[in-house]
Amino acid sequence: MANERTLVLCKPDAIQRGHVGEIVSRFESKGLKIAGMKMLHVGEALANRHYQEHVEKAFYPQLREFITSSPVIAMVIEGDNAVDVVRALIGVTNPQLAAPGTIRGDLGINFTKNLVHGSDSTLSAQREISLFFDENELFDYAMTIGAWL
Repeated sequence: MANERTLVLCKPDAIQRGHVGEIVSRFESKGLKIAGMKMLHVGEALANRHYQEHVEKAFYPQLREFITSSPVIAMVIEGDNAVDVVRALIGVTNPQLAAPGTIRGDLGINFTKNLVHGSDSTLSAQREISLFFDENELFDYAMTIGAWL
């Protein structure tokens, strides 16, 4: 197993619907560590950089409007195979198809209002983390519970 870091965004609907605590709790309950966390407003320029692969797609204007509509919580989650573990906890993009027990399956509404973003690869995670965090905003610390995980 490889120790990794990945980016998670609690999107505007997670903030507005009051699900941030539950979302964070699910990652912590799985034994993942929060290496960084902050609330911020995603402006149009950051949205364009973050979703660079979607900018030319027909659905992008709606996605950009949504992600810039309210603050988000950005987190760097760390742990063994964090990218894959986080994606499994989140569930597939469409909440209507996401498995029960996943964040999106239990709490998501539709393809856009799906509560969370999680990096899809270690390469994407590195790029996305650098968009939202400076290195001095990330913390490396030992969790005393680590021996039990």
